Amino acid sequence: MFTGGKSFVSSPPAFSNDAKRLLVCTGNTVSIFSTSTGLQTGELEGHGAKVTSVIVVPASTPASKVLCYCWTASLDGNIKYWDFAAPELMKTIDIRFPIHSMVIPSLLSQTTESSGKIHDVFAYVSTEDVKVKGDKTISVRGQIQKCNLTKSRLVGGLELAKIERPSSIIISPSGNQIGVYEKCKLLIWEIPAKDLDQHCFKKIRLHHTKSFTAMAFHPTERMLAAGDVTGRILVWRGVGRKTFSNGKLINGGLNEDEDDSPGVRSGDDADSCTTWHWHSSQVNVLFFSSDGAYLYSGGREGVLVVWQLDTGKKKFLPRIGSPLLYYINSPDPTLSSISCTDNRIQLLRMPSMEIVRSISGIKLPSSRAEMYDAFGSGVVFNHTAGLIAVPTENYRVQFYSLFDDREVSEVQICERNHHPSDDITVKVNLVALSQDGSTMSTVETRLPEEGIGGLVSLKFWACDSQSKQFSLSTIIYEPHREAAISSIAFRPASHMAVSSSHGGDFKVWVRRQEIHPKDQNTGWTCHAVGSYKKKPLTAAAFSGDGSVLAVAAEKVITLWDPDRNTLLAVIGETLEPITTLSFVGKSSYLVSASRGADPLLTMWSMSKLCTIWSYRLHAEAIASSMLNSTFAVLAPSKLLKSTGSTAGTSQGAEGAILLFNAENPVPFATWSVSKAQGGRLSFIQSSPFSDNELTDTTTAGEVLAYVSGCHEYVVLNPHGDQDSKLSISRRRNSSSLDETAERFGYASIYGELPEFTMEIDQTPFQSMPPSDKSWKTVFSGPSHSLPPLPKLCSDFLESLLERRSTVVE
Repeated sequence: MFTGGKSFVSSPPAFSNDAKRLLVCTGNTVSIFSTSTGLQTGELEGHGAKVTSVIVVPASTPASKVLCYCWTASLDGNIKYWDFAAPELMKTIDIRFPIHSMVIPSLLSQTTESSGKIHDVFAYVSTEDVKVKGDKTISVRGQIQKCNLTKSRLVGGLELAKIERPSSIIISPSGNQIGVYEKCKLLIWEIPAKDLDQHCFKKIRLHHTKSFTAMAFHPTERMLAAGDVTGRILVWRGVGRKTFSNGKLINGGLNEDEDDSPGVRSGDDADSCTTWHWHSSQVNVLFFSSDGAYLYSGGREGVLVVWQLDTGKKKFLPRIGSPLLYYINSPDPTLSSISCTDNRIQLLRMPSMEIVRSISGIKLPSSRAEMYDAFGSGVVFNHTAGLIAVPTENYRVQFYSLFDDREVSEVQICERNHHPSDDITVKVNLVALSQDGSTMSTVETRLPEEGIGGLVSLKFWACDSQSKQFSLSTIIYEPHREAAISSIAFRPASHMAVSSSHGGDFKVWVRRQEIHPKDQNTGWTCHAVGSYKKKPLTAAAFSGDGSVLAVAAEKVITLWDPDRNTLLAVIGETLEPITTLSFVGKSSYLVSASRGADPLLTMWSMSKLCTIWSYRLHAEAIASSMLNSTFAVLAPSKLLKSTGSTAGTSQGAEGAILLFNAENPVPFATWSVSKAQGGRLSFIQSSPFSDNELTDTTTAGEVLAYVSGCHEYVVLNPHGDQDSKLSISRRRNSSSLDETAERFGYASIYGELPEFTMEIDQTPFQSMPPSDKSWKTVFSGPSHSLPPLPKLCSDFLESLLERRSTVVE
């Protein structure tokens, strides 16, 4: 198996010294991307939990920019030192505390003694006390500690602070100060130039009436900026002038004359405090420019604001499309990056702030619960291409490759810009794809305002065979009058779809060319309408060959001929309404799932029109193979005991995937999974890989993909044992790119040597043709083509003599 779909924005990224690579924390690994192409070129694997910090060792000289070393920290309690050009793990330090943040001040101010001795390297880490983690009576769980990276140990008996919860540590560009924010106060420490194991630290506090959400240090002056939850930015000048300069160890400076410190709260050590306010909600990003003349800020508005410190004037980069999380400068002054909540990293060309490239991960679930609840179908799968369609917060659908672990394209469902204060007026309820991925259908609902103006729209989208981009083909307003659409299903190998509604009817839609082959219109039209006793219709599915349409009418299943729109049979009756229907491959079996107080998973025989077997089981998702009679069920772990198949689950798992054969009620394979709530399953074709990339265990041509509720995914081998791994290596998009290939040693500095051949050049010598003025062109060619020296001398002497003209008498 292999995994993907990790978050790119869980922690701040870091640029390499030459700014050609960007190191991004992605789950338990660090992914390395090329800034010129935006494609992944490498990966650092070795941590056992989420990586929370990555720090590139800066170049001390221009020649050392080719060196590629970095430190990483993780929640597994390990600090690791890497050569990320190889990549190679060089050192591991285990401090046995989960690390939430790490900074290394000495890397920014490397000093050596006159004797050439290098000081020990110290890191300051924000850790969590695991001993009190489960004790709810203890509110203080975070601590700021000091670690000696040279001696691979924590500095004993030294704890800078205890805080309520682990927080990010902010470091000044010069490395002489670090700070954290906790509720309404800032804690700032001065780091001595010569850092030792045991050292007394000077500390000050700055206070505010609101909770802080971001902070930044000025690169050259005693200036500090901090943002709060209301969108205000506070800029202190002369921070720590009394405490950090008089040599006394006190917690804060005392302002003897408050009139001389405008805006500064009593007891805070600062000369002045200025407040700026443009953001409408909390500030997430604060960063000073390298020259200290500008301050960058950002928040939920999706706008990067540039403040001029001297005048307070503003410049904007609007319509980024998502709330901002981090802003990072690179060693190249013309390049920087911003990380957004939609799992996208934007690379900017400075100072024009032009977005030149994007590094996009899978879109994360919406932070707005009411919008996320509207995505009834969650992610949907393109079975043939190995893609998933992910509904996003900005009314878009992202197409993401499971095999390449990268974004392929995006489709804008509704033309709407991001604005955090907007009330939700539109919901994208459903997304469905045809079996070959050539057609997409979406359902959107415009909510009524004051009870007036509600509208349900059904849209069909066509995929261009060349560009693979979707374009809008047909819009149908109120397809089922005012009733909501419960499901959409496409008929295999045909341009036919069915939509069911809670209003008690279903409609069969066909493309116009199916009815009128000569019609050039590629739009869709209604072909038939059906209902069953005016009952709400909750689910629909076509059989593998498309000859039968199954529609769930609350607690019963109706079978229809989709071509003639005639009712064939009515089977079963469950205790709760049926929410999911799926035909098992090309077999004569149908599986259904119902939810409620008495959930039920039922297998039906289409030939006998009866129940084969059933379980009292809550099925979060069902996926059926298209090639054989197997299907998979995603179920919460707390309800697995009814199946008698808990052997494959692990303690603490949130759910399990059960793999069944349609005729056998006992699952023949199980996998324990996490974050099963809202997860989805599907069998997808493994044909996107070449034949030599497939093993014997995948000869069936299908793999099982699971996408969790947080949009992380894993691709499993359904035909092997539980521990077997697919030897399908994910295709690295950069493998054929010369500009992103790593170079080592001589080649990394001087470039590649030319290729030499041992064969003797048999090309005959090209003699210079005779000329009356050969001395004018004799030196015009390359040196190896010059004629012999005697020839050169005769030509040269002849050029100095004048030829006597012949007199005819």
